[in-house]
Amino acid sequence: MNMLNFAIIGCGRISKNHIDALIYNSNNCNLVAVCDIIKDKAFQRKNQYEDNVANADVKVYIDYIQMLEDEKIDVVVICTESGYHAKHAIDCLNHGKHVLIEKPMALSLEDADRIIELGKEKTLKVGVCHQNRFNPPIQKLRRAIEEERFGKIINGTARILWTRDQNYYNQAPWRGTKVLDGGTLMNQCIHNIDLLQWMMGSEVERITCERDTFLRSIEMEDFGAILIRFKNGSIGIVEGSACVYPQNLEETLSIFGEKGTVVIGGLAVNKIQTWQFADERDYDSEEGNTEVDSVYGKGHISLYRDFIGAIRDNREPYISGKEGKKALEIILRAYDNA
Repeated sequence: MNMLNFAIIGCGRISKNHIDALIYNSNNCNLVAVCDIIKDKAFQRKNQYEDNVANADVKVYIDYIQMLEDEKIDVVVICTESGYHAKHAIDCLNHGKHVLIEKPMALSLEDADRIIELGKEKTLKVGVCHQNRFNPPIQKLRRAIEEERFGKIINGTARILWTRDQNYYNQAPWRGTKVLDGGTLMNQCIHNIDLLQWMMGSEVERITCERDTFLRSIEMEDFGAILIRFKNGSIGIVEGSACVYPQNLEETLSIFGEKGTVVIGGLAVNKIQTWQFADERDYDSEEGNTEVDSVYGKGHISLYRDFIGAIRDNREPYISGKEGKKALEIILRAYDNA
C-alpha cells in the first residue's frame, strides 16, 4: 500500500518521541515536513529523522499554513502548546489532513467538540495521544476489566507525584498558564486520569476538587486532588503534584474490586506491582512489564501503528477524539468545581 506522508507542527520537548515513533514505523509512513517558529528546533527534528531513515528528505517550515499548502501530506501531528491544539487541528482538518493531537486535544469542551465534528464532516481521522493505553501492563489490566474479573469495582486511584521546579516553568513561559497550558492536573495528570476513567467503565456523575499553587510561580495549580463519583457507583481518586521533593516519586494506577486488586506503577505506569484475583487465568503469570527511560514511555510507537491502521482500514483510531475528550472533561469539570 502507499506510504502515508506525515508532518509535525511543533518541535519542542515531546516531538522527539513522535520522531522515534515515525522512525520505528518507517515501513508504513514517511516524515516529509516539520514546522516550528524556532527554526533550529525544526532542524533538530529533521536531522533526528534523516539520520535514522535512509533516503529521507524532510522539509523545514516556520509557517504551518504554507507547509499544508506546499507539501503532499496525509497526516499532521500537532505537538504545539496545548492552547494552540484546537486551532492547529481545525486548520489541518480544513486542509483535508488527518490529525494526531498531543494531549490535551484542546483546552475547552467546545473546541474538542468542534474538532470531533469537523473530522466527521470531512471524513478524516482524529486521534489523541494517550499513549499509555498501549503499555503492556495497562493492556493486561484492561483485559481483566473486560473479563469482569474484579466483580464489583469499588474504587480506583491515580497518583502522579512528581516534581517540576521553577526552572521547568521558566524554560517555556506558556507552561502553567491558563490560556496555553493549565496546571498540574491538565499537564502532568491527564494521562493517568484518562487511564482511571477508562478502567472504571462508567460516565461521571459528580466531581469535587481542591487545588492550589503552593510553591511554583505560575498562574495555575501545582497541586490538585479530584474526587469522582461514577454513575456505576464506583469512586475515583486523583492526587497530582508538581511539588514532590526532591524528584519524581511515583505515577501509579490502582484498581480495587470485590474480587481483585491491581496496582501498576513504574516510571510511566509500565510495571505491575500488585496483581491479585480470586480466580486464575493463564495470562496472570505473564509479566508484561516494560523498561522505559522517561515518563513518556514507549507507547507512541504502538499509537502510530494503530493510527496508520485506522486510516488504511477506514476505522476509528483506538484513541479517537471522542475518547480523548473524556479525561479533558473530567479536568475541566474539576476546575469549575474548585
